Amino acid sequence: MKKYIVVFAAAAIGGFTSLAAYKMIDNGAEGTKRFGEAPPTEVRFTNATPPESGIDFTTAADLSVHAVVHVKTTYERSTTNNNMFDPFRDFFGDGGFNFQMPNQGPQSGSGSGVIISEDGYIITNNHVVDGADKVDVTLNDNRSYKATVIGVDPTTDLALIKVNEKGLPFLAFANSDDVKVGQWVLAVGNPFNLTSTVTAGIVSAKGRNINILENNPGAGKYAIESFIQTDAAVNPGNSGGALVNTKGELVGINTAIASQTGSYAGYSFAIPVNIVRKVANDLLEFGEVQRAFLGVSIQNITSDFADDKGLKTIDGVYISDVAEDGSAKDAGLQIGDVILKINGVAVNSTPALQEQVARNRPGDKITVTYRRGGTVKDVSVTLKNKNGGTTYVKTEKGSALGADFEVLSKEEKAKLKITNGVKVTKIAGGRLRSYGIKEGFVITEVNSKPINSIQELQDAFDNAKGRVMIRGIYPDGTKAYYSF
Repeated sequence: MKKYIVVFAAAAIGGFTSLAAYKMIDNGAEGTKRFGEAPPTEVRFTNATPPESGIDFTTAADLSVHAVVHVKTTYERSTTNNNMFDPFRDFFGDGGFNFQMPNQGPQSGSGSGVIISEDGYIITNNHVVDGADKVDVTLNDNRSYKATVIGVDPTTDLALIKVNEKGLPFLAFANSDDVKVGQWVLAVGNPFNLTSTVTAGIVSAKGRNINILENNPGAGKYAIESFIQTDAAVNPGNSGGALVNTKGELVGINTAIASQTGSYAGYSFAIPVNIVRKVANDLLEFGEVQRAFLGVSIQNITSDFADDKGLKTIDGVYISDVAEDGSAKDAGLQIGDVILKINGVAVNSTPALQEQVARNRPGDKITVTYRRGGTVKDVSVTLKNKNGGTTYVKTEKGSALGADFEVLSKEEKAKLKITNGVKVTKIAGGRLRSYGIKEGFVITEVNSKPINSIQELQDAFDNAKGRVMIRGIYPDGTKAYYSF
């Protein structure tokens, strides 16, 4: 089988159900809103009528093109954004992009986005807006707005942005659990800067993991990939655009293509809308995603694996390890159990299980159906956060230091063989960047004083007189010292 190269499709070339369970704040006094509700009739901007018979895409196309926007980004820095451009440059060469060469002034990129509320909230891909100094949005009717980035989530490659406008057309959410292999779907976006382009295809597969997102638990990066695979033509510029069903309901956000040329070569991949809804609400409410963990290591079951373990069937996923103090262990799950369903939804692969768990928050209870020996049982599991608690995790910002920080989980401390420290999760500029400290660095001491919290770190800097010495360790185990 030919090895095909997966590339993000929008950032560089041109660079969630209708029963949503979480409340959305409406910037003011209009009350509660929910991502995924059907848009009011008066803002659908459609004259289409439902098809009388057969397969007809006109209604879905007319509903969706008005809710899909063109996202344009500007990068004022003269150097290249490595996270976005390096993989593409390695494949295409610098000439294959719609942005200027490094050191030649601002760079630009483009992609797509989907309006998910009438007051201007838009979902797109993280890689479309990552690191951008300016984000502009153009509607299908050519109205343009400056957009604000509300939050991003690299682990799902999603971002929530907003424009200051009311009465916008938006898409209702379908239930991506109900999406069937073989059903017709439309991809709507802006490939090659060609606005409002619609292509049709079928769902080719579900729960695809194509290993394009960084997964590094040691660095606090837990990638979720459970893509809907389609054969609707998607090209660079489509990223962040809509995948809709024939009713014009959103089923996914187009994100990547499998290609040896950089252009469409038969398959494209979309993030299921059930994940989109969860991420968007988390970004709106907390500014970051509240990840819930089951606390198990799992693996897919093949025929050979089933024979080796004495399993009679190959359905479900096998628990190969159970974390101490984790949710699964608290609920009585054991190594060797086979998880069959999460909240009644069958999970026959690692991505499928991750998708079902990922749509929950810490403290949520889920029903896990599992098989032990020949007996199938149900158990209620209360999910925990990455630190082993059931509360929401909030990244704290050290504005004077120009960085965001996170308290380490027990697992992270154990892996690094340390007992204290705070991790640098993002560096926007300021003092830490000027000292050469990189993201992922764990600060364990400042001037020989152990650091256990973000507040202790901030106090240590505020109270320091004269020279400051920072000691710490990187996720790969490299110890580092910074003195200034």
